[in-house]
Amino acid sequence: MAKVVKFGGSSLADANQFRKVADIIKSDKERRYVVPSAPGKRYSDDIKVTDMLYTCYDEVCQGKNAITAFAPIAERFNGIIADLGLTISLDEEYEIIMENFRKQAGKDYAASRGEYLNGIILANYLGFQFVDAAKGIFFGRNGEFDADLTDATLSAILEGYDCAVIPGFYGARPDGTIKTFSRGGSDFTGSIVAKAIKAELYENWTDVPGFAVADPRIVDNPKFIDVITYRELRELSYMGASVLHQDAIFPVRSAQIPINIKNTNDPAAKGTMIVPEAPEGKNEHIITGIAGKKNFSAICLEKDEMNSEIGFLRRILTLMETEGIAFEHIPTGIDTMNILVNSDDLAGHPNFADRIKEVANPNHIEIEKNLALIAVVGRGMKATKGTATRIFAALSHANINIKMIDQGSSELNIIVGIEEADFEEAIRVIYNMFMLQE
Repeated sequence: MAKVVKFGGSSLADANQFRKVADIIKSDKERRYVVPSAPGKRYSDDIKVTDMLYTCYDEVCQGKNAITAFAPIAERFNGIIADLGLTISLDEEYEIIMENFRKQAGKDYAASRGEYLNGIILANYLGFQFVDAAKGIFFGRNGEFDADLTDATLSAILEGYDCAVIPGFYGARPDGTIKTFSRGGSDFTGSIVAKAIKAELYENWTDVPGFAVADPRIVDNPKFIDVITYRELRELSYMGASVLHQDAIFPVRSAQIPINIKNTNDPAAKGTMIVPEAPEGKNEHIITGIAGKKNFSAICLEKDEMNSEIGFLRRILTLMETEGIAFEHIPTGIDTMNILVNSDDLAGHPNFADRIKEVANPNHIEIEKNLALIAVVGRGMKATKGTATRIFAALSHANINIKMIDQGSSELNIIVGIEEADFEEAIRVIYNMFMLQE
């Protein structure tokens, strides 16, 4: 069996990080397929190579000399090569990239070259085969990911190599032009490769020790999750948790391959395991994680005997579909209904309340803005009494008003709507209630 290991930009930011990555790979002979990102920031004020490529491409398209514009990027990669003591030269690759920039090959092409060049260097340093992602990862003409063609082609290619480096973030359209993943980036590529080789494990190496229970920018030194299920991860990722994008898990989830989030700078730490099914036994904590997002609005409707009026909700949802407005949640009562939507979607429709009046004729309608949603997620909630009571008590004691409550039928999560101004404090008090008082 083999493992797929993906390393993020911070894990490959400079030659010293390359050495750490090589040590990690060589410490386990099953780590045979590697997915690298482009070099990230070396320090807080540094610039990611991907951002440098975007800037360079724009400057070349505007008429700036390509050699001059590309020089800082070449210097960055040449510095890594020299520091590692490698003898390879990327000069021919640089010439090809600059020529394609002159031909305005597109921003997707420009952005992908960081992973491409980093992959060549890493493959050379490890002694692995380099496999261009454009040869095995495919998109349709309209830009949609072609999972079936990719899985078949990539499986066939990698079957011929015991060890390989496959750059993350991009693939190719039918005409050969480069297309990048809009979300999930190299995480998605790692998941695709893991499915293609039927990996026993997909290791996703980052600069954090795992998946935090809550955003560390809001909660000081939050605890980290030991084990989380795919379903829990999807709920938390959708609500803003950012270690691993929800789209990136679909290929491995369908193949029932576990994911291990690990820290490149602390490889001995166990990290967070993402698994298809929860392990047996009692969970250490009732909840698994807390996440949330701001910038929501509530369309609040009242109408007598709404519950018995056939087609009431359908007419409103049809209108929303026509106007291109998606909904997040629809908690209802007998005569009331709240439709939660992203405020940006609603911003382009200033007369939307009037349109609803035309199709549904409610007794009262108002739109409440500046709302935030917080999801409390955990497989332990289903078997534990009083979880919702503890959430509401924590918010009540902090004098935070709850605008909306929604619980999924799986009892895996509870979502509350609050004012944006209370967002950070709400996450902190919920965290304290469940993680510090148990």
